[in-house]
Amino acid sequence: MSEFGGMEELLQDFLMESNDLLSDVDNKLVELEKRSEDRALLNDIFRGFHTIKGGAGFLNVAPMVTLCHRTENLFDKLRNAELQLTPEVMDVILEATATVRDMFGTLGQGLMPGDTDSALLSALDAVLSGRMPPPPAAAQTAKPAPPVVPAAPSRSNEPDWNTLYQAVVSAASAGTPPAAAPAHRLTEEPVVVAAVDTNPIATPAVTAPANRTAAAGKTMSATKSAGSSGHENTIRIDTNRLDMVLNLSGEIGLTKNRLTTLRTEILQGNNDTNTLRSLDEAISQLDLLVGDLQNAVMKTRMQPIGRLFQKYPRLARDLARQLGKEVELVLSGEETELDKTMIEDLNDPLVHLVRNAVDHGVESTAERIAAGKKPQSLIQLTAEQVGDHILIEITDDGRGMNADALRRKAVEKGLIDAEAANALDEKQCLQLIFLPGFSTKDQISSVSGRGVGMDVVRTNIQKLNGRIDIHSIPGEGTRISISLPLTLAILPVLVVRACNQPFAVPLAMVREIITIDPEAIQEVSGNPTIVVRDEILPLKTLAGLLGWAPTQKPGFGVLMQSAERSFILAIDSFVGRDDVVIKPLQNIRPKGVAGATLSGDGSVVLVLDMEDLLTAKGGMGGVVKTSELITL
Repeated sequence: MSEFGGMEELLQDFLMESNDLLSDVDNKLVELEKRSEDRALLNDIFRGFHTIKGGAGFLNVAPMVTLCHRTENLFDKLRNAELQLTPEVMDVILEATATVRDMFGTLGQGLMPGDTDSALLSALDAVLSGRMPPPPAAAQTAKPAPPVVPAAPSRSNEPDWNTLYQAVVSAASAGTPPAAAPAHRLTEEPVVVAAVDTNPIATPAVTAPANRTAAAGKTMSATKSAGSSGHENTIRIDTNRLDMVLNLSGEIGLTKNRLTTLRTEILQGNNDTNTLRSLDEAISQLDLLVGDLQNAVMKTRMQPIGRLFQKYPRLARDLARQLGKEVELVLSGEETELDKTMIEDLNDPLVHLVRNAVDHGVESTAERIAAGKKPQSLIQLTAEQVGDHILIEITDDGRGMNADALRRKAVEKGLIDAEAANALDEKQCLQLIFLPGFSTKDQISSVSGRGVGMDVVRTNIQKLNGRIDIHSIPGEGTRISISLPLTLAILPVLVVRACNQPFAVPLAMVREIITIDPEAIQEVSGNPTIVVRDEILPLKTLAGLLGWAPTQKPGFGVLMQSAERSFILAIDSFVGRDDVVIKPLQNIRPKGVAGATLSGDGSVVLVLDMEDLLTAKGGMGGVVKTSELITL
């Protein structure tokens, strides 16, 4: 039971605001270490911490008030030039902010936090008295925290089509779960807090285009409600966006009334040209309004990625201190908006990549000086919207990766054989770091060396229907690029047919549609290929990828781009383009099937996960003999 009887709403308001304030304080503290003479920055930090202390005092959280008060005194001495900011002093300050964040976690469970560790209070007192502080208690025995490794989704191996059929029927008939009740919030800001299902789609998807907003201050923010487990489930939404949804809903209501009137006239036998023209205009208007409403609703789920990025400067600074390196993490594109659920799912992969950049990517200060580089290394974390996708890049100016060294390490660890390794080009060698068990470290530490993480990072990025690429130059640095759809809610697809069954493939992977001329099929290393504009592309049949016997000769080919591969997907015919909402299959996730949807005529269509389908077949599935393609 909560120890804040009757004040739960105020507590949640305090935690929402204070978590944001503390994250901002942490980032400014990391910046203050570079600009210790910046009084304006120090004043901002002081005001943020003072606001947290005031809220804690109102809720009678005495341990937090005590800790914040002593830290405030330290800030005041720094502000008045009575103390000099050193890395050791900053360690104590950051230990205090970390303890405050731990107290937030306790408060989020409805419990009163315990007294602050006496060693930390002693360290603060030592700084205030002008003495060199001893390391805080947590730092005396602490080792670098183990890397955050996102959990890999579990999947079965091959589809059981009988079970799949039952699951599809159940999924297609299942209704949309009711939305959670809105959370109430005491605030003077012109925003509305609405509860949102944080995982409406359990499968990869691509979005319909959504526009970015200019004002980051009016975008959504999220908080975890009391007693919740898992993802945060409340968001703050700019009321302008809700007004747009309300206006569109009203226009749809008017159009519905018009259609009802026209339906009555037609049922009464009034089928003249003017009535049918009015019906066509009303349907076109409804189609336009529904599309606008979908985009408006999608925008209510968008929030700036800066809310995620703001966690990483502190993480990079702490890890660099532990490893004895000088590292600066520079953020850009924080105003870029992305679906809330995707931002939450991105946290662990990005934490792992930032830690890898600090640990593996950049050199020690001595190594950088010996190589003629600046002592301080630079890591850049950027985000930008490119079309209907978000591009996130993590770039460092470190030692880079040597393709030959990666090839040798993979062979040494038995991850691939020598013959396969020799056949890899430079780009494919860089992809070896995603193999399970691969690590360039010879000794295991609490930070790295176990070969766990990068493979799961790629798996989780692919689960979001994203793509991760690597570009590295030895001695100059590494750039890791992540391309993601804006949202997980709506998937533009191309509906195709194979073996008399309709299937949907993500439109983002489709480059073009071509007709297949049997005479254009050439055999290379025993596999059929087609030359398209001087590019030799392997030919894979959809029936073969599904493990079905083809019923007719493929008439069309879909030129697809899948991660690092381009290939032609041979199909019997195609239906056309559509925007669908995926319904996840209940209790099963067969290889190669992302979910199901309903077509315009009410029939069930399976949505294929092409990356998973290709992986299930070892990347060469669906290839049949050239003679079979020509003579079938």
